[in-house]
Amino acid sequence: MSNLEKDPAEVLLAEPGRSSFEILEPRDVPLGGPRALPVRRTLPQRGRSLIGAWCFVDHYGPVATNSMTVPPHPHTGLQTVSWLFSGEIEHRDSVGSHAIIRPGELNLMTAGSGIQHSEVSLPIASSLHGAQLWIALPDGSRNHAPFFESFVPEPFDHGDATLRVFLGSLLGHESTARTFTRVVGAQLDLPAGASIELPVDAAFEHGILIDAGAPTVDGHLVARNEIAFFCTGRDTIAISSGTEPLRALLIGGEPLGEQIVMWWNFIGRTHDEIVEFRRLWESEVIADANEDGRFGRVRGYAGGALPAPELPNVRLKPRR
Repeated sequence: MSNLEKDPAEVLLAEPGRSSFEILEPRDVPLGGPRALPVRRTLPQRGRSLIGAWCFVDHYGPVATNSMTVPPHPHTGLQTVSWLFSGEIEHRDSVGSHAIIRPGELNLMTAGSGIQHSEVSLPIASSLHGAQLWIALPDGSRNHAPFFESFVPEPFDHGDATLRVFLGSLLGHESTARTFTRVVGAQLDLPAGASIELPVDAAFEHGILIDAGAPTVDGHLVARNEIAFFCTGRDTIAISSGTEPLRALLIGGEPLGEQIVMWWNFIGRTHDEIVEFRRLWESEVIADANEDGRFGRVRGYAGGALPAPELPNVRLKPRR
């Protein structure tokens, strides 16, 4: 998914001060024009920019199935993770991928040095509901050639919980999808009135995004759309669903340990690098439709690519 904000925040992501537990509250962001898709964004925010290498979390729906029409748009220096609870989305990209994103199936796009893609929801199910997440690529891998892959995790039980590990590994279950830092991503479902102790990697930071229910996480009540954040050093997380069934996404990873500049759909390392990414997008794609440039060309989408917003009049500055 593109960040369709007309005035995207200028963000220099960096590892913030340590806090052992935080609740990250979402902000509402309308993506697009008059028929904007409303999303709840929990990363990045002023208090925390990263959970491991995870740098962006948008959570949307349930909304009408025709709510998402995102024209071709660019990405650099990151991986996009698409995960649906309901609905279907047609994905096309400039490395020739054409895929239907369905509930319970990971779709992972590695932008690397540069890619563009489109996303259009299909009128198949009764609603569209899911999450779009980004993982920042480390400096040594951020110019990797772009590629796309899918993975369907097998559900398994841990106590009363059902889990689906779509990235990394957890409890002996592992995703085949390629990552460039040690991360984990999983859906967790827990029936009403149930509790579990979830073993996790103590070297990771972790976040639990609540999609449904109002659970208690390590003794803290966490509301829907919030993320319960844990610093490194934890090897178990206690989760109780309360009176409602719980559905959540667990994300985590080793601290990235790098400063990264993120603006619109680009991740780089400096202000000047972001300026150059934007210049190339506007000159090679918006002006000339040059399929041999950095971002290639999306075939099969009926419409033009998305122009980049204007850069701010000041250099991109730190925001933690």
